[in-house]
This record gives sequence, C-alpha cells and structure tokens, in this order.
Amino acid sequence: MKISHRIFTPALLALGICAATSAVAADITGAGATFPYPIYAKWAEAYKAKTGTGMNYQSIGSGGGIKQITAKTVDFGASDMPLKAEELEKGGLIQFPTVMGGVVPVVNIEGIKAGDMKLTGKVLADIYLGKITKWNDPAIVALNKDLKLPATDITAVNRSDGSGTTFIFTDYLSKVSPEWKSKVGSSTSVMWPAPSGAGGKGNEGVASFVQRLKNSIGYVEYAYAKQNKLAYALLQNREGHFVKPYDKAFQAAAAGADWKHAPGFYEILTDEPGKDSWPITGATFILFHKSQAHPDKAKEVLKFFDWAYANGDQLALGLDYIPMPDAVVELIHGEWKDKVKDVNGKPIW
Repeated sequence: MKISHRIFTPALLALGICAATSAVAADITGAGATFPYPIYAKWAEAYKAKTGTGMNYQSIGSGGGIKQITAKTVDFGASDMPLKAEELEKGGLIQFPTVMGGVVPVVNIEGIKAGDMKLTGKVLADIYLGKITKWNDPAIVALNKDLKLPATDITAVNRSDGSGTTFIFTDYLSKVSPEWKSKVGSSTSVMWPAPSGAGGKGNEGVASFVQRLKNSIGYVEYAYAKQNKLAYALLQNREGHFVKPYDKAFQAAAAGADWKHAPGFYEILTDEPGKDSWPITGATFILFHKSQAHPDKAKEVLKFFDWAYANGDQLALGLDYIPMPDAVVELIHGEWKDKVKDVNGKPIW
C-alpha cells in the first residue's frame, strides 16, 4: 500500500469508512498526529469489519489534534508530543500511548538506496542548521567513503504544520547538538534555519516532497518511508553504532521506558542507551477528556482502543510499530477506570 498525498486531504480522511453517508450513530471521530495514521487506518478497517463501528480520523498533525480535542470537536485527539501533567490537568484531559515507532531521515540522491548512507546526529543537525549545504561536504564524505556523493545543494524538507513528528525529531537534535538546542530548540513547530528548505504538510507531505525533489532530505515516521520506498539513512546512536530503522531497534530504544512512574504517561524516547537502539524513537498518544457529557460515545472510543490493544499487535508489527507491553496496557486500563467519568462522576469504563 502506498501512501499518497491525496488520501490525506480533509475531505477524504475517513478511516474504515468509504463515505460519510455510511457512518452510523455509533461511529467515533478523532483527529491529530500523522505519525500513527497507517496503523490507525488498519485498526479501523479491521474493527469495523468485526463490530460494524467505524472510526473517522483526520490526519492533520499533532498540533491540530490538540486544538480539536481542546475544543471538543472530536471524540479524541492524537499527538506524538505528550502533554505534561500540568497541561493535562488544565485541559481536563488524560493521555495514553498506543504504539511506538521511529522517525527516520530519508534522502533522494541518485544511486543511493535505503541503508546506503550513514549520518550522525551532529551532521543531521548541521544540515538543518544550514551549516552543511552540499552532499559532498567533508563531514558527510567522511562517513560515506564508499558512496559517490554529488556536489549539489541539499534541499532540507521539514514539516510545515504543527507536528509531533517534528517534536520527536527536534528533541533528538537538541540532545545531540548544543547549537541546535540554543538556536532552535524542540517543539511541534520551530523556525527552520536551513535556507533551501521546503515545507510539507503531514508525514505524507514530507514524503511526497522528498520523492519529487532531487538531492533532498526529510524526516518521516518509518511506515511512510517503507511504504513509499524512500531511501532511509543509517544513524549513529549514542553508543556509537550505526543502526538501521526497524522494529527491533525501536523496541531497544523503548526498553528503558518507565511508564509506571511517568505522570500522565509522559515519556520521551529519543537518544536512548543501548547498542541496538534507534535514536529517534517515540510513542504516539491519545488525548481524551476525563469528564464526558456523552458517556455512550466515550465508551465506544475506549472499546476501540481496548480492542486494538488486545487484537492489533500483529497489524502494528506489520507496519514496524511497536505495540505497548501488557503491563503498560494494564496501567492504561487503570487510568480509564479511575479518571474517565460522566458528568455525574460515574465511571464509564
């Protein structure tokens, strides 16, 4: 399945449902991160086939998801940037992780295939800082002596929308480059320094730009690189190993996550230790109101994600996402039971 830019346009963002007219009252709605769109699409299709309930999801970026759930225009929001405990409390929200995955640098250079190029975090930061502007820069050549690199300008593609993928990417760059941290920092939206860049909307937009623009580099969630056959780069992790992005590397990065003691499940998984760890790993999260005016609809949302935790692991692994461990799912169920209630204070789950 190839993810194209067209299928993410707002008019066509129905997961598991071909047209709005087919939706029924029990259908649930969500909006936000593009990072998990491929797996949410698979889950929605399978869930509707099993239960008859549809899930309509607008893949508009984490920033949009936070805005829509705050405005209560959707049943749930989705973000790859977790909100801190005080932000959740202020918004009357809970959050819980659904899957983990990797953000990968992808390139479009003639003759270079997936896994051919090696990059370090510093080189990646310097490209996006606009300090490294050509592919045959000595810093890149030193890492790739066996590659024929062109003396051409680098086009650095970034996200143009508020994006949790950007948060994960810039959080990593902030950890490996003091200059990036001081000049740019980490957020869902940043001021991109690279002068020759291009901005794409959503992971799909960045993937589309990299496909079209020769000598470009971008960053996308791994499923988009895999499904669009983009040439990803190997990346040096904090142990000094050059690793490829795949499920075991994402799993290695997540191995030390302490979900039990993380307030509101707030965990950042970039630049984690371990010789096999992929350094730009992250979880994606669901945002949900604690007080629910429509408890029946709220329960349908929780039933969907409960089904996904119980039945969706193989679908997730097939797209190189990492399912949440059983112990974490148990913690999430406890969060639902303790905190999600109707307006009269009665537990919904």
